[in-house]
Amino acid sequence: MPLSPNHGPRRLGARPDLVVIHYTAMTSHDEALDRLCDPEAEVSAHWLISGGGAVTALVPEELRAWHAGAGRWGEVSDVNSRSIGIELYNRGDHPFAGPQMAALESLLSEIMGRWTIRPERVIGHSDMAPDRKDDPGPRFDWRRLARHGLSIWPEPGQGPPASPMRFDDLARRFGYTAEVPHAMRLRAFRLRFRPRASGPLDATDMALIADLAARFPVDRDAAEA
Repeated sequence: MPLSPNHGPRRLGARPDLVVIHYTAMTSHDEALDRLCDPEAEVSAHWLISGGGAVTALVPEELRAWHAGAGRWGEVSDVNSRSIGIELYNRGDHPFAGPQMAALESLLSEIMGRWTIRPERVIGHSDMAPDRKDDPGPRFDWRRLARHGLSIWPEPGQGPPASPMRFDDLARRFGYTAEVPHAMRLRAFRLRFRPRASGPLDATDMALIADLAARFPVDRDAAEA
């Protein structure tokens, strides 16, 4: 039996081809577990990982957990039906523990193998809902995941001149298709790939998003069909 009652069937026969990573933003692991299993809360995830690396299965992966909410990634608007959600216990104001990251890496490797999910399809909650969410936040080590082939990281190079319109076009090609203002899209991109950056759009932003859009266009399978 699932530990959380908050789930349903995946709509229209969808299968997971995304992984969405979250942080719990709660004061303790047990508090987060209680909420994810509370039918009145109407939220859940497939997996919860404690700071010490304990992995708890909450909803079977073949079912639709309620973790993503409104948002979009590429052409996917019902992210819950197309994704597996992983919650990491973290308040949002402290680093992610080493044992927790190791457990995440092991779990991600298994999930990606089971469902044939590519590294660029591992995203953060803030990527698909940049107007609502910040998680997993600036302290999450995306570069570490990329080194293990569990996510992706941009390579520095030469990009086009800095232009909000051009940046938004490239960002949408990579996956940032939620209908939000330029400032929110830039913030979401930086939260993941340049967490220490501030100020207006610059040449580094343009070079990195151009590389991501060129190497990892979000709907490349549809484009090649």
